[in-house]
Amino acid sequence: MQFRQKALSKLQSPEELDVPVHLARPQGRLVLTVTVLVMAVAGFWAVTGSVSSKIAAPGILTFAQGSYTLQSPFAGQVTAVFAAQGDTLAAGAPLLSLRTDAKVQTVRTVAAGRVTALAAGIGAVVAVGADLATLERINSPEDPLVAVLYASSGGASTIPVGAAVELTLQSVPAQRYGTLRGRVLAVGRVPQTQQQISAFLGDGQLGAQFSAQGQPVAVMVQLDRSTGTKSGYAWSSAQGPPYAVESTTLVGGSIQLAAQHPIDWVLP
Repeated sequence: MQFRQKALSKLQSPEELDVPVHLARPQGRLVLTVTVLVMAVAGFWAVTGSVSSKIAAPGILTFAQGSYTLQSPFAGQVTAVFAAQGDTLAAGAPLLSLRTDAKVQTVRTVAAGRVTALAAGIGAVVAVGADLATLERINSPEDPLVAVLYASSGGASTIPVGAAVELTLQSVPAQRYGTLRGRVLAVGRVPQTQQQISAFLGDGQLGAQFSAQGQPVAVMVQLDRSTGTKSGYAWSSAQGPPYAVESTTLVGGSIQLAAQHPIDWVLP
C-alpha cells in the first residue's frame, strides 16, 4: 500500500518543467574539450608528421667479392711455402709445394687475392681437401673495403638501397673517433645458410656466429670515401682514427630506414 500511495502522489504532483536539466558538469565539458583537441592534434601529426627508425645488424669489413679457402688437391708433406700472410697473389700463383709419393706437386691459387691466413707450414702433413690458406678476392691492395651486415630476415625487406649506415668498429673507440659512414649498396634476396656465409667469408667460425640467430640476409654497405682522414673513409668525427682500418674487422651496423607517416602503420 505504501508503494501505491507514493505512486499516486507522484502522479498528482506538477511536472517541474521550469527546472533546468544538467546534462554534464563543467569538469566533464573540460575533459571532453581537452580530449577532442588531443585527438585532433594526434590526427594532424599522424598525417603530416614522420617517424624514422633504424635496424641494427652485426657484420664485418671485407671486400666486395669476399674470400675463399684454398684446399689441397693432393695428400703429402709441405716442403716449401712461397707466400706470407698479407701478400697479394695473382691467379695461378704458386702458394706452396707438397711432396707426394711420386713427386713434388705445386699448389697454386685459383683466383687473385690477398693471403689472410696460412693453415699449413713447412713440414706439415696434409690430406686431400685439407685447408691450406684463406685469400681475400682482390685484384689490388688499393681495392676499397665494404661492410657486409647480416640482418634478420624479418627486417631486411624494409631496408632500401641507398640508406645511410653508421658502423661501429670493434677496433676503433667510437666515443673518441666516431663511427664509420656508408650507404646500402645491395640487399640480398634470400636468407643465407651458415655454409654460404662461411664460403663467402672463408671462415667457418664467422659463418656460425652470423647465423646463430637464424638465417640472415646479407646487406652490402659501400663505405663513404674521404681524402681528409688517415683511413681514407668518412667518419662521424672530423678526422676519424689516426690509423688505417683493416678487413676482417667486426662491426656493428645501424641502418637508417626511410621516414614514414604514422598513419601508414594503420592503413592497409
